[in-house]
Amino acid sequence: MRPFAAAVLSSALAGLCAARPQQVLQAFSNVKVPVILGVMSRCPDAILCEGVFDQVLDAVGDKVDISLSFLGKANSTEPSGVSCLHGRQECTGNIQELCVAKYAPDAWWRLVICLDNLGKERIGTEEGLVQCAKTVDLDLDQSGISQCISGPEGASLLQASVRQSEQLGIRSSCTILINGAVRCVHDGTWKECNGGYEVSDFVESINEEYDALNPKSVDSLSSL
Repeated sequence: MRPFAAAVLSSALAGLCAARPQQVLQAFSNVKVPVILGVMSRCPDAILCEGVFDQVLDAVGDKVDISLSFLGKANSTEPSGVSCLHGRQECTGNIQELCVAKYAPDAWWRLVICLDNLGKERIGTEEGLVQCAKTVDLDLDQSGISQCISGPEGASLLQASVRQSEQLGIRSSCTILINGAVRCVHDGTWKECNGGYEVSDFVESINEEYDALNPKSVDSLSSL
C-alpha cells in the first residue's frame, strides 16, 4: 500500500472508531437512486417507458426507488378534481395505480406492468384492475385499495401527484428523472437523451448515481 493511501485508510478507520454506531451505519448505508417517471396511465409513451424500466429494474432494482408522477390539470368540475388528457378513464387509472402504490407497494410495480400488458383501453377499468390484482395476488378490499379508489383519498392522491409534476417541471409523458434531473423524454420518439435510451444506458446512469450517493467502503479504501 502506498504511504498516502495508508494514511487515508488509517484516518478513515480512526474516524469510524470515533463515530457513533448510527454514524457508522449511515456511512455504509444503501441509499437508493430516486427515479421518477412523469406519465399518464393510458399514454402509449408512458406504457413504452414503463416497459423499458421494467427491464432496467431487472438489472438494478435493488439500487432504485421508482415512482410515477402523473400529468393533468386541476379542474374543480371533474369528479377527481383533475382533467386528464385521455379522459376520465385515465384519471381513474392514475388513481388506481396511486392507491396500489400506497397500500401495496410490494405489488405496485407488477400491477402497473400487468395493466400495461392488457393494453391502454383496459387501463382505468374495474375489469382490468381486478384481473391484474389476481395476477399479482392482491386483495383489493382487504388491503384498503378499493376504498382508496372509490373515496376522496384517491382523488387527493391524484391532485397531489399532478402538483408534484408541475413542481418538477414535467410537461411530457413520458419524462424520466434520475436523481432529480431529467435524463430522457419519450414523446412520440426519444428526446433529450444525452446518455442514450437503451436499457443498458439507463442501467449505467443508475449505477453511476448509486456510486455517487453511497460512500466507498473501508475495503475499497484499502485497495488504494
